Amino acid sequence: MLSPALALYQLATRLLEPLAPRLLDRRAAQGKEDPARVDERLGLAGLERPEGDLVWLHGVSVGETLSLLPLVERFRRNRPDLTVLVTSGTVTSAELLARRLPPGVIHQYAPVDGPAAVAAFLDHWRPSLGVFVESELWPNLLTAARARDVPLALVSARITEKTASGWSRAPGMARRLLACFDLVLPQDPASADRLIALGSRVDGLVNLKLSGEPLPHDAAAFSRLSAAIGDTPVIVAASTHEGEEIALTRALDVLPTHGLLILVPRHPERGPAIAAALEQAGYRLGLRSRGDALTEDTGVYVADTLGELGLFLRLADVVVMGGSFAPALGLDPVGGHNPLEPARLGKPAITGPDASNWQAVAALLHDSGGLVVVQTPSDLPAVVAPLLADPAAAQAMGDRARRAAVDAGAGLDRLWEGLTPLLPVPAARR
Repeated sequence: MLSPALALYQLATRLLEPLAPRLLDRRAAQGKEDPARVDERLGLAGLERPEGDLVWLHGVSVGETLSLLPLVERFRRNRPDLTVLVTSGTVTSAELLARRLPPGVIHQYAPVDGPAAVAAFLDHWRPSLGVFVESELWPNLLTAARARDVPLALVSARITEKTASGWSRAPGMARRLLACFDLVLPQDPASADRLIALGSRVDGLVNLKLSGEPLPHDAAAFSRLSAAIGDTPVIVAASTHEGEEIALTRALDVLPTHGLLILVPRHPERGPAIAAALEQAGYRLGLRSRGDALTEDTGVYVADTLGELGLFLRLADVVVMGGSFAPALGLDPVGGHNPLEPARLGKPAITGPDASNWQAVAALLHDSGGLVVVQTPSDLPAVVAPLLADPAAAQAMGDRARRAAVDAGAGLDRLWEGLTPLLPVPAARR
């Protein structure tokens, strides 16, 4: 029996679904949807389905979908007989996946959660398993998949207090949706407790964002940029947000050693605005998107291109994590970004006071001696200067970070053990 809230949701989405094409066209005009692939959001596949069994992995945006890449590789290595379909919901995630997914892995946009779109999607792709990352609980998608006897897993689930509070207002609906999953692996104990309170099973803990290989890079581009920089010390401010770039640049401007500051904004489209603000403040800089040369004399370089963070992290002597200084600057909190990205490359890293999205990871790296926490941008020179002056100490700190990152990545094996019983039997053994 449906809960009243779920029945109301399904009725409302059935009545409103005819408006979806118009809404999607409007979003496409705003750059929020891919105009050439809008039909995928209506469940109309852009590709033929290959023969044989297919597993479906879903993450809504960049962070979630990229965390799936190690699992994609595990499927390809351990079960090459399976076709892998990855779905996501944002244009940026689709662009990154186009570069990062191995050949033969299919990407599609996830359907909107309307009954007709969901049915069209599931009828075309006929998945043998569905894996959802983090907290994607779309009622029509989950109940329709369950009605088709598709085994489902919710992995690396992150349920915030706000999310849990929202679902607690419709407890019957929450229980029904969570009961759709055959495997539930939250990413931390707090999420596990919240899921249990909502009536979910919990089968262990797995954080996919702790798994994975170092970010990729273009080796030829690395050689060119490394030669251009020469022996100049390099500080990379990774995944910065609005307000941080000018604050970090000013704070690091007082370093006694001449160095290069590379700013890698989280949203590359902000690059021209960042450059304009810094130039107005009197800084001479290069902007990658307009082809400015990077030389030994460049003081600040704005790397406003998509998918090149791995390249610039490899150039770094020290990394400063963006998205972590907002509270110190009187801005809305961001929660920080993944400190394992520099750690996997053996880079010493510094974060601001707000790493709330990565609290357990930051604590692990800090305890290992591979990450330093400062409270304000003005605290950075006291930490950065000694690392630039003593490359051996910087390398030792980076090595500690790398070892901690390796230890943190064991969750992928636990996830594979949980998924294996849900997978279809290989055709050769039937």
